[in-house]
Amino acid sequence: MQRRTVLKGAALGGVAVLGVGFWALPSGVAPAAVSLQGAQQVLAGLVDKPLTSLKGWSPAQVFNHCAQSIEYSISGYPALKPGWFRSSVGPLAFSVFAARGAMRHPLDEAIPGAATLSEPSSQTLALKRLQQAFSDFVAYQGELQPHFAYGVLNHADYAQAHVLHLYNHLTLLKLA
Repeated sequence: MQRRTVLKGAALGGVAVLGVGFWALPSGVAPAAVSLQGAQQVLAGLVDKPLTSLKGWSPAQVFNHCAQSIEYSISGYPALKPGWFRSSVGPLAFSVFAARGAMRHPLDEAIPGAATLSEPSSQTLALKRLQQAFSDFVAYQGELQPHFAYGVLNHADYAQAHVLHLYNHLTLLKLA
């Protein structure tokens, strides 16, 4: 009987946290449509623009980080969160982000096991890497790899995750 009470309490607590999290997410206007084409347009508009970061990573590091995430969705993430996380908490978090049309996560947290964000080091080349990653993702027809936190996503869900991820990081970049 106590086990059932604990499970009910945990479920209700989880729903409450997700509900609060849903409303705590930003609801401002995205820089473009939440689509692969929208993201590609935003990136095209950043070409040859001097950018600076409000805090944390440099623009080049932000672009490299976002490119890594897209590349790993095709090739496989270097490290995954535990299976229980990828089948419970991770998908719940993604469903909140997807429903809200916005993502909020630590903007200085590297992908587990990922290479450093120093290559390429120039903003111009890092932006080209990110644009290429988006192009590769659009063209990719194979099976996508499980997300390190969200678990198995289909192409449309991964596309939304990549775009929301980019838009969240762009909130800390501005024209220099």
